[in-house]
Amino acid sequence: MGEASAEREEVAGADWRRRAERLWDTFDDHDAEGFRDAMRALVAELPAEHPLGLFELASAYDATDGEAEAAALYRRALAAGLPGDLRRQAVIQLASTLRNLGEVAASVELLRGERAAASDELDDAVDAFLALSLADAGREREAVALLLRALAGHLPRYRRSVTAYADGLTA
Repeated sequence: MGEASAEREEVAGADWRRRAERLWDTFDDHDAEGFRDAMRALVAELPAEHPLGLFELASAYDATDGEAEAAALYRRALAAGLPGDLRRQAVIQLASTLRNLGEVAASVELLRGERAAASDELDDAVDAFLALSLADAGREREAVALLLRALAGHLPRYRRSVTAYADGLTA
């Protein structure tokens, strides 16, 4: 972790993160504006343009049907150096938001880049959101093949068959 990342982590320490998690736990207790207000108040405790604050605020707008605001905030969070553990989540969420805004090509491009750039426990989530974007782009067979390949890795039997069928859909 670089010096700047360590400083950001210190500013948004474990207590701040716990309070953010608690706020998310009470999401259903708020109306949209009330939740955004509560998140804005929490984010205001951090320095301006803090990547974690921008990410949490973007997520709050995203969850309350403020996609246009969310997209701008996700981009700012990523540009501000969102730490690796949240960077991939932000890319997935931004891509989903762009799809909802009708920017399907941008969503596909982001998620294809993410598939090529990293591999972790979010791989299947990347594939799921990429499949949604591909379906919206009129590429349903490619979307189904992608989902079948992701599913094959979780099957106790028939992995080879399901993978072959997936390959057949895009041959």
